[in-house]
Amino acid sequence: MIPDSFIQDLLARVDIVDVVGQYVPLRKGGANLLGLCPFHNEKSPSFTVSPTKQFYHCFGCGAHGTAIRFLMEHTGASFPDAVRSLAGNAGMKVPDEERSSRQRAARAQREAVVSRHSEVLETANTHYRQQLRTARPAIEYLKSRGLSGEIAARFGLGWAGNDRQGLKAVLPNYDDPLLVESGLVILNEEGRRYDRFRERVTFPIRNARGHLIGFGGRIIGKGEPKYLNSPETPIFSKGSELYGMWEGRTAIRSNGMVIVVEGYMDVVALAQLGIECAVATLGTATTPVHVQKLLRASDLVIFSFDGDKAGRKAAWRALEACLPLLRDDASIRFLFLPEGHDPDSYVREFGPDGFRTALKEAMSLSQFMLSELVGRHPMEEAEGRARCIHDARPLLQAMPAGALRMQVQRELAQLTRLTPEELTQLIHLEDVPSGPLVHAASGQRGTVMPVVRSESNSGQAGGAHAPGGQGDGPQDDGHFPDYEPDMDGQYEPYYDDAAGGYDPSGSQGGQGQQGGYGQGGYGQGGGKYGGQGGGNGGGNGNWKGGSGKSWGKFDKNFRGQREVPGAPPPARRVVTPIAQRLLQLLLTHPASVNELDDASETMLASTAGFETVRELVALVRTTGASHTGALIQAAEGTSLAQPLVMAATATIYEDELPDPAGELFDALRTIEFDAAAREQQALIAGGLTGDDAKARYLALKERMAELKKPRVIE
Repeated sequence: MIPDSFIQDLLARVDIVDVVGQYVPLRKGGANLLGLCPFHNEKSPSFTVSPTKQFYHCFGCGAHGTAIRFLMEHTGASFPDAVRSLAGNAGMKVPDEERSSRQRAARAQREAVVSRHSEVLETANTHYRQQLRTARPAIEYLKSRGLSGEIAARFGLGWAGNDRQGLKAVLPNYDDPLLVESGLVILNEEGRRYDRFRERVTFPIRNARGHLIGFGGRIIGKGEPKYLNSPETPIFSKGSELYGMWEGRTAIRSNGMVIVVEGYMDVVALAQLGIECAVATLGTATTPVHVQKLLRASDLVIFSFDGDKAGRKAAWRALEACLPLLRDDASIRFLFLPEGHDPDSYVREFGPDGFRTALKEAMSLSQFMLSELVGRHPMEEAEGRARCIHDARPLLQAMPAGALRMQVQRELAQLTRLTPEELTQLIHLEDVPSGPLVHAASGQRGTVMPVVRSESNSGQAGGAHAPGGQGDGPQDDGHFPDYEPDMDGQYEPYYDDAAGGYDPSGSQGGQGQQGGYGQGGYGQGGGKYGGQGGGNGGGNGNWKGGSGKSWGKFDKNFRGQREVPGAPPPARRVVTPIAQRLLQLLLTHPASVNELDDASETMLASTAGFETVRELVALVRTTGASHTGALIQAAEGTSLAQPLVMAATATIYEDELPDPAGELFDALRTIEFDAAAREQQALIAGGLTGDDAKARYLALKERMAELKKPRVIE
């Protein structure tokens, strides 16, 4: 385990601009840098990198994080690998003292095995791809399936010829036992060796990190089996991997869904026609590990099966694998194609738009489950309904407790002519939360930000938006609102009815160039695109009692609200409370925590609504984090992570405050004033009976008058 202190030291020395800039062309946009998001297709930049906050955020797809998160999301690296990569570039050595000598030895052995397997697999893959260039039958077959050279190059398709020992020419030692262990070579009972893949189009299979772990082969003529996979190896397990997940990672994010099909060719054919978010199982039934990976990739999973009996049987097995991993915030659906069609043939006949229409009409998991249960039994008979309940019991018991299970339970009760309470008694459902796999799947995706989809999300021309405008909240003397002793009830929060707007700007990117079959061989594919655009804006106002500077669109009473760029402003919005603004201040300027004295912390501890602020203060002091990105990294996996990400996103376009210590002082005065006002109202509500109550009321009034005086800036 890498110590947290090392992570903080690393993030303090690494510049996120240098890290992101290696993969994304960035240009200056005010205090930040802008670029085309690497996580979804867009033509105008909505991807913002903040050098001061050491944080990135895309206002198109919601991707966000630190330098470590960027490497993990963009390159597929694990957390330790991302840390090691950054540390190596920064000239730092990752400490390993917390591992035992046996753990270190096991890790080194594992890494050596993976390295050796990857080396021979990549050598074979290079050979297969070169063979495809001159394999006319294979080229004609792929052309007949509608595949271009560009798509073949993108997926790394190759050709294994009919030579029984074709790999012998490219591998230095054909007798190496590693070739058998990696699945490239078969050793028969007579001790003879020959290539596993012959006379097949090869499909390289990569894991979530982009590492080559095996192959699939598709025969182009007569013969069995039609599809052939690498065997189980130390780095490849068919029940754990999905073909196309690596190649489609960006499209899955930008489309907001992942489609599961049954064969490699379906994945590639769909990508050829613009549907690039498809993956395929590797000749096995869908497993819980598959489902876990799918739900990590997207909150919408659509299984596409043939509509025949075999297809529905496979779909039912997939449903059973999904049940323990269901979440109320995720949707799993099933698409059954007409008999005689697979996704490839359906798209070729009805076009991409026809397939997208079919996807929209896919059946929900609950619909599929209930329709199958009801269809198996004569529901007009008591015996049939009883049998239906019997078959449903293990399915409902497998589902995690939550709104979805409750809805399914009520629908089943209605179908079986029972009340929900009667059904619960029969099935003996336990109110247990969803299993650890469910939460792990959800948590690994990171915090989901509220995103309003724009045209740029679907690959069309669109502008990057940024907030702008003058603070327009309710006005007073520039410091504090007056709370009169005779006011009725508690004071109401301010509402800002004159919502500001956005100033969209940006230019459309250039048209990408398509690769083709090329001269002299198959697969000279490629593509490039360019263009620039975008824009940003700002605003100003006054923080209540502040120095006259602001971080964007806030009113003079420190009760402003930031809109998410790209979203239309609401007609009437509650202004952000001071607790949220204080959180933003401390997150953006962690050093300000040192300005908090004991009295201030006591006040925050005794005031309701500042729990998150107190947690942030403790995190700063525990970790010593020096900027926003380091704090977000330290909070990852805790309940504090989402509030920090939302606060960082809300302030990403805002300029640095010239006097954060002064702004903190003003915020603390505001909190104290509000607390005093509430206590005053409580005394009034109690009738101000007794000398102590009256004395306290007068003391509070005097203190509030003192707090309303403008701060003297020396």
